[in-house]
Amino acid sequence: MNSSSVFSAAYNVLKKLREVGHEAFFAGGCVRDHLLGLEPHDYDIATNALPEEIEKLFPRTIPVGAQFGVVIVLEKSEEKKEVEIQVATFRHDGTYQDGRHPAEVTFTNAEEDAKRRDFTINGLFYDPITKTVFDYVHGREDLDQKIICAIGNPLKRFQEDKLRLLRAIRFATTLDFKIEPMTWKALCQMAPEILCVSAERIRDELQKIFLSPQRLRGFDLLDQSGLLKKILPEIENLKGCEQPPQFHPEGDVFVHTRLMLSMLPKKVSLSLVLSVLFHDIGKPATRKVNEAGKMSFYGHDQLGATMAQRLLQRLRFSNDLIDRVVPSVRLHMSFKDVTQMRLSTLRRMMARPTFEEELELHRVDCASSHGMLDNYELLQQKKEEFAATPLIPTPLVTGQDLIDLGMQPGPKFGKILTRVKDAQLENLITTKEEALEFIRAF
Repeated sequence: MNSSSVFSAAYNVLKKLREVGHEAFFAGGCVRDHLLGLEPHDYDIATNALPEEIEKLFPRTIPVGAQFGVVIVLEKSEEKKEVEIQVATFRHDGTYQDGRHPAEVTFTNAEEDAKRRDFTINGLFYDPITKTVFDYVHGREDLDQKIICAIGNPLKRFQEDKLRLLRAIRFATTLDFKIEPMTWKALCQMAPEILCVSAERIRDELQKIFLSPQRLRGFDLLDQSGLLKKILPEIENLKGCEQPPQFHPEGDVFVHTRLMLSMLPKKVSLSLVLSVLFHDIGKPATRKVNEAGKMSFYGHDQLGATMAQRLLQRLRFSNDLIDRVVPSVRLHMSFKDVTQMRLSTLRRMMARPTFEEELELHRVDCASSHGMLDNYELLQQKKEEFAATPLIPTPLVTGQDLIDLGMQPGPKFGKILTRVKDAQLENLITTKEEALEFIRAF
C-alpha cells in the first residue's frame, strides 16, 4: 500500500476526532519526515481523546496499549483496504522501572506530551487541516541545523528507555545528522546498559543502520559510543588482530572490515552487509605465528561461520537471513582457488543461491586489501559464458537408468550419478546416449 493511501486513512481518523471536538494532530516521525521533504512510512496521531472515547468513536479498534493511552484504529483507505492507524492520548510518563516502559502514565495536554518524547525532531505536532506545526521543544530549529538532541535532560531520557541509545545512532545515520554534544555524552555514558533492551529491538535498529547508505557513519558511531562492543563483541575483538602486511597493507582485521563496509554500494541487501561484517570474525581465535614469523588463520572461515550463526541467532535474525549469511562466511576463502577449479566445481559454485552476494563480498575483500581482482574478473567472464545455458543442467540419467542397465541399487548409485553429473558439467558428455556409454566404460 502506498503512503498516500495511509495518509488518507490517517487524515480521515484525525478529521473524525476533530469533528466531535477533540484535539488531534499528526505526531512524531511522520511530522519530522514531512518537514524534511521525505515520504512518511506511517502516520501516528496524538489526541486529547481518552482511550475509551477513541474506542467508542471508531467501530474497529485494537487496544494494544490502552493503559498507556495507545489504541490502533482500523480505517479503510481510498482503495478500501484496511489500514492500522496508531492513536495515542496525550500523556506524561511516570517512572520507568525496566529501562524501556513507564510504570504508569498520566493523561495530559499536547505540550506535556511533546516533552516526554525522546528527541526534539520527534517531538513535533502537525495539523494537516490548517497545515500548522506545533513545536514545544525547538524541534524545527534542530531539524534546520541537522541535529539529534534529546528533549530535556539527555541522561534522564536514556535512563528511561535504553532503546533510545540505538535510536539516536539510527537517526544520526539515516538522516545524516550530528548528535548534540550533551546528548552524545549521555549516550556514551549509558551505552554499557544497552543489553537490557530485547534482542529483537536491537536487531531492528541495527538493520535500519546497516541498510542505510550512510552505514559506515552508523558503524563508526556504534564503535565510538561503546555500543558496538556490547552488542557485537565479535567485531570489537577484531581490533588489534594484525594481518600479513603483504596481503593486508590496510591494517588489522577491524580496519579491513570497516574499509570493506565503506566500499559497498549504497543499496545492498542486509545479508551482504552482515556477511562483510562477519566474514573474518574467526580470525582472532585462529591467528598463529610460527618461529619464522609467518602469520596464518587456518580454519577462520569455518569457525567464523559457526560464530556468525550463533551471533545471528542471539539477535533473533530470521532463519532465512541466517541461511544466506552463514554460507557466505564459510565459503568466502574458496574464491582464491577459482583458477585451479575443475569446470564442474566452478559451475556448482556459481549455482549456489548466495553466489552473487559471495562474489560481491569477494570483490570488496580484495579491493580493501591487496587490490588484486583477477579472480573476480574471471568469474564475471564465466558468468557471461554460462549466461545462455543452465549452470546445473537437467541430469542425463537417473537411478532407473542404472537399474535398466542391470545394476543393483546401492550406495554406489550415488557415486556413479555424481561422476556422470561431473562429466556433464565438464561438457564431456551432452546426451543420454553418451552418458550411458560413459557408465558402461566404468
